[in-house]
Amino acid sequence: MNKINVLFVCLGNICRSPMAEGIFKNIVKKEGLEKYFSIDSAGTSRYHIDEDPDHRATGTCAEKNIILNHKGREFVEKDLINQHVILAMDKDNLANIKKLMTPEIKRLESKSEIFLMRDFDPEHAGANVPDPYYGGQEGFYQVFDMLERSSYELLSYIRRKHSI
Repeated sequence: MNKINVLFVCLGNICRSPMAEGIFKNIVKKEGLEKYFSIDSAGTSRYHIDEDPDHRATGTCAEKNIILNHKGREFVEKDLINQHVILAMDKDNLANIKKLMTPEIKRLESKSEIFLMRDFDPEHAGANVPDPYYGGQEGFYQVFDMLERSSYELLSYIRRKHSI
């Protein structure tokens, strides 16, 4: 079986999406499903290319024994071809992703399913994951909880869809 490519997307790729990547990797590892997945994250802007995640994001995840090992990268058209599941952190980034869905990409038969991350949140389906960047540490804790809840449901969805 080919790996299922999962990509988490926010604006700068230093807070929400690397946290989501780390949380989802951790859950997949706990379930013993690593061989089925390739998991990454990206940003729809070029603000933080090749940068480490925000120290508050790494600290929040480290408190839960999750190490973020990622360098910021930009979401590109090729992701619409190579990724199976793309999860935008909010509606603005979802719109940025969809802008790249050109007729040429559609012709190349994009295989991506595109969702909002919180489409999988049992408490607030369809809501945005707020950007904690300009706030304090508490915002990072709240985002962590949202991402973790959503990640468990996302994994359940993928397991049902791919029979794993």
